[in-house]
Amino acid sequence: MQKVKTFITLSFATIIFFACVTHKKIQTKSVSPLISKSTNEDNPAFTIDSLLNNASLKGAQVGICIADASNGNNLVQYQADKYFIPASNMKLLTCYAAMRYLGDSLTAFRYVNKGNDTIELEPNGDPTFLLADFPIQPAFNFLKQQKQIIITTQNWKDAALGAGWAWDDYTEDYMAERSCMPIYGNVATFAYKKVMPAYFQNNISNPYHINSRFYTIKRGIGNNSFEMLPSDKEIKDLQVPFFTQQKNLLSQLLSDTLHVSVSEANFKLNRLPDVQTVKSQATDSMLKIMMHRSDNFFAEQSLLMVSNELLGEMNDKKIIAKLLETDFAALPQKPKWVDGSGLSRYNLITPADLVAVLQQMKTNFGMVRIAAILPTANAGTLSGHYKNFAGNLLAKTGTLSNHVSISGFVNTASGKPIIFSVLVNNHLSSARAVRNVVEKYLTAYIQSN
Repeated sequence: MQKVKTFITLSFATIIFFACVTHKKIQTKSVSPLISKSTNEDNPAFTIDSLLNNASLKGAQVGICIADASNGNNLVQYQADKYFIPASNMKLLTCYAAMRYLGDSLTAFRYVNKGNDTIELEPNGDPTFLLADFPIQPAFNFLKQQKQIIITTQNWKDAALGAGWAWDDYTEDYMAERSCMPIYGNVATFAYKKVMPAYFQNNISNPYHINSRFYTIKRGIGNNSFEMLPSDKEIKDLQVPFFTQQKNLLSQLLSDTLHVSVSEANFKLNRLPDVQTVKSQATDSMLKIMMHRSDNFFAEQSLLMVSNELLGEMNDKKIIAKLLETDFAALPQKPKWVDGSGLSRYNLITPADLVAVLQQMKTNFGMVRIAAILPTANAGTLSGHYKNFAGNLLAKTGTLSNHVSISGFVNTASGKPIIFSVLVNNHLSSARAVRNVVEKYLTAYIQSN
């Protein structure tokens, strides 16, 4: 009887032991889908674990998605379905929309010829008007030939600043206001003894500092009063956004620049056969600048131009809703998208979404066109990074305080084309340190696959 009891006890203990081992295995398997089998295991030098445990990412949230560009199959997924603040990676969605809907050349404006060298004009949000980046100005040359220009701004249905933008950055050159007809990039440029547009010359207090090479500019919020203050830094083409909502400012700036009569009126320019268009710049030349220097203003105006083309009005909220219901309806997760540039921290998107957007871009437009727009390694915002992959890697970076992102295309060492997205949120290190550790991980993955 004692032997039977002993046997039963040993059998029960054995069952419990194997049950615990099995349970442990099940627990491990339940976690493993976060990181697929292709996770740099062949290159122990820098795996996902190395990335996540790096001191520069301590306490941060990280999302990674890497897919085979030839078939869309996922190769690596770590929190790929989680939402992150993407910073300027949001420009990839804007760029896609612009590539699809703005045509080969940007429409500067639509107009109706009323006779006697008078036109009625509807702006199209073109950001390139009178910018030094574009020395040839077809729109300016056309307007210069007119005697009278009557502008309608009825198609403007948005705000000058985007939802969730940091209000105290309103005088920073990376946060120029949006408008229906930008002029000089909607910034006033201050240099030694010079202000452009010259219209603002009379809006300067303490103007004697303009004869110095050492000053800075402070602008009041909600107005165009510029104050010159002494500084220990030498002035070199300091750009300060001007307040676009000042009454009749557009017509006054145009009159001052064109030396023709310009007035504003409230009417709708119906798109009838007598409506004509004036083109300005090649669309992709503008998009290349937008992506290479991560130009927020170009991105914002690009999305507004898409809105005006498709909806007949400039409205971020409406055009974003339409694009999410159509072009981006099949994204793995529905993004929260609020602006064209990624300046807003209200934007939320997943790494899997960004990979899907890039895959869609590749399918619809081809890599030749993409390569003419996105910066390659060690160029644009990638300067100093991924030097060994020049001519191979194409990517868009993104940076906000405590947030770093990169998404793009590259061929691995074996020649496999992949699409990748790495998003890092809420880090407390420097952006440079985070970019370096992400580069180290991506380099290890590329070289070992």
